[in-house]
Amino acid sequence: MNRKIIEIDRELCNGCSRCTTACAEGALELDGEGKAVLVKDIYCDGLGACLDVCPTGALKVVEKDAAAYDEGAAKPHSHAGCPGSMARAFTPTDHGQAGGRSELSQWPIQLHLVSPAAPYFRECDLLVAADCTAFALGGFHAELLRGKALVIACPKLDRTEGYVEKLAELIKGNTVYSITVATMEVPCCSGLSRIVAEAVERSGKSIAIKTVVVGIQGQRR
Repeated sequence: MNRKIIEIDRELCNGCSRCTTACAEGALELDGEGKAVLVKDIYCDGLGACLDVCPTGALKVVEKDAAAYDEGAAKPHSHAGCPGSMARAFTPTDHGQAGGRSELSQWPIQLHLVSPAAPYFRECDLLVAADCTAFALGGFHAELLRGKALVIACPKLDRTEGYVEKLAELIKGNTVYSITVATMEVPCCSGLSRIVAEAVERSGKSIAIKTVVVGIQGQRR
């Protein structure tokens, strides 16, 4: 059937991922080359909510032969368009909590969701942390996060396709003063260090990487 559906110009796509967070149906993802792709025709409603957020004009709505939009099929994939993934920056505060204040100063933090063009990355010290480090290290906020922009990822369980490209774009397009990588002591976690090192190399910038390894009992190594 002929209907309106999104079309992506791969040459113009810069992998910023803004379209993936704007699409409430989860119809768009980044592929292994860090480019936006349409997951399935049936997920795209053709309304073009993603068009306004694309900084390069890589997206357009066209009319062509495509499978009918299936609202029921699309909804389980709606995580990408969750309103909670909207980029925002804020001042850390303790909110009167006895356990000490949170040093988090931005949202979102998961690497799949962050945009390399988010304003909090423009001039920053960057912390790239494995998901489990914040739970294992009691002083995570005070010792590692304070004063830094944060990105979290799990090199074992995440779909890491596009991670190198996204981080490289983030580093290349912003003034990143320093990079700290926090991983767990388990072997599979070392993959995060390799992702960051390759991203820095691809960015063409010379930035020293500090690595912090956290033991499973909470000790820093």
